[in-house]
Amino acid sequence: MTQSFDFNKALAELQAGKGLTGEDGVLTPLIKQLTEAALKAELEQHLESETQVNRKNGSTKKTVKSSIGQFELETPRDRSGSFEPQLVKKNQTKLTPEIDEKILSMFALGMSYRDIRGHIQDMYGVEVSEATITAVTDQLIPELKAWQARSLDTLYPFIWLDAIHYKIKENGRYVSKAIYTVLGVNIEGRKELLGLYISESEGANYWLSVLTDLHNRGVSDILIACVDGLKGFPEAIATIYPDAEVQECVIHQIRNSMKYVASKHKKEFMADLKPVYKAATKDAAEAALAELDAKWGKLYPIVIESWRRKWCNLSVYFKYPDYVRKAINTTNAIEAVHRQFRRLTKTKGAFPNENSLMKLLYAGILNASKKWTMPI
Repeated sequence: MTQSFDFNKALAELQAGKGLTGEDGVLTPLIKQLTEAALKAELEQHLESETQVNRKNGSTKKTVKSSIGQFELETPRDRSGSFEPQLVKKNQTKLTPEIDEKILSMFALGMSYRDIRGHIQDMYGVEVSEATITAVTDQLIPELKAWQARSLDTLYPFIWLDAIHYKIKENGRYVSKAIYTVLGVNIEGRKELLGLYISESEGANYWLSVLTDLHNRGVSDILIACVDGLKGFPEAIATIYPDAEVQECVIHQIRNSMKYVASKHKKEFMADLKPVYKAATKDAAEAALAELDAKWGKLYPIVIESWRRKWCNLSVYFKYPDYVRKAINTTNAIEAVHRQFRRLTKTKGAFPNENSLMKLLYAGILNASKKWTMPI
């Protein structure tokens, strides 16, 4: 028989320094008593509504976790087995969603399972296994699938496209896979992650399927697409969005160029290159490129040829005012998203499957996007 909650005893324990919550907390017996009383009332109502002869049949025990601690709960039974408790269902082991919410919140910050377990133990006096944490975070997967298939706006003035790579276990071994990220700015000037996709490796062919998916989800027009220097990328974009302007990342182009410049020339070459990408107008930039060619063309023809070959896509930003140039002449906006991804995944060397990675990135970006501001 359940004992009544002793308020005088509880007060004395509080005065002696005992905590309110936790497995041995002062409030835990009260929550247990109230819950069991409510379940008994549910059973009484059920028996009164039964048309067949039925009666009480003792109780069963199970360990229940709550936001104030865990305890043994006695759930009443009926003889016919028709009683289905509603307050704490037959297979339910948590009284409130608060613990799940805390787990998801810590998961979205990139905390390891070990740290999550420790914090839940400290906060609630409740032990949760890694399997429990996995089950809780797996609740994100249907939400992720729906998010990946959601309808998008018709027009995005700017989008950035880039990929980041992770190790994922497949067929007993770890392989590198690319996460394709698409970031957009809508007509209200707000940043929005349009999609996350996963593939074996980065390539223009897969980007074509990503762009096709965006189109199928409602994106009929893009003004400017900002990309890195991946070969075939502008052509892939033109296939789906022939009217979109493609701006290749100037920073990527500079980094690739400097790979071919000797160490003794790097400082001087960079000083001569700066007037090209920092020019006030496209004409001034082309004049500076001609001067760069005259001085360094014979020594580094591959570098100069690369700038001239890609100039159409490298120079798009010159036609726009400064505040737009800063937003579109690099892929910094999407690289900032990838830095957030890296912070999320820094405690993970690799992932056991694709879902384990994708649900973490999704949870993290939902959390981070609350603080996003306009990029321009």
